Amino acid sequence: MRLVVFDLDGTLIDSVRHYVDTLTIAFNAIGQPVPDETTIRSVSGITSREALAILSPGASPERVEEILQSYRTHYLARAGVHSEPLFVGALGLLDRLQTDPDTILAVATGKGYRSAITLLERHNILDRFDSIQTPDHNRGKPDPQMLETAMLRVGADRSQTVMIGDTVHDMRMARAAKVPSIGVTWGYHSSDDLLSEGAGTLVTRFDELEPAIVRLLE
Repeated sequence: MRLVVFDLDGTLIDSVRHYVDTLTIAFNAIGQPVPDETTIRSVSGITSREALAILSPGASPERVEEILQSYRTHYLARAGVHSEPLFVGALGLLDRLQTDPDTILAVATGKGYRSAITLLERHNILDRFDSIQTPDHNRGKPDPQMLETAMLRVGADRSQTVMIGDTVHDMRMARAAKVPSIGVTWGYHSSDDLLSEGAGTLVTRFDELEPAIVRLLE
């Protein structure tokens, strides 16, 4: 058995522009100062409420909730397959991995459960994953609970599991869960940041992922 766990945004889903633009619109809509893009990108992967609190230093819990509602409203209004497409190469990778009957695929994302399910359904790939883990039923990244729940659900141990993600939050979660990790360089965070937070290896293309998985789980 091998359990391959994917992050969504910035890893399988090309959501960077959509995320940055939606947050900018949401902040402007309620007169909240807009953070710069680098700061916005830095909080991808954790829960929306935590991210917005970081992006709004000094804001009261009530104000953070107001920002959150604005973000949700504008996210839903702008969401769709075209605004959050699969990265080129993602579908082919999932196809290749699923030719091995001993490979189990899972998701561990900072999105809410309903949002994650909706996004996977839009791309017609929901049934490819045996486990969808989100902060709705676990503690959020970088806490290891999402990975631990995924492993428990399918009966995999740490030596059989790998985490694939594009942010330092993914790498920290993997490190906390004591599972190997692969950092992808096409997402939200830089290669240097991924390596400094414990990425076992980096890949720059989707066709490099399957060999990297094999190396780490040998």
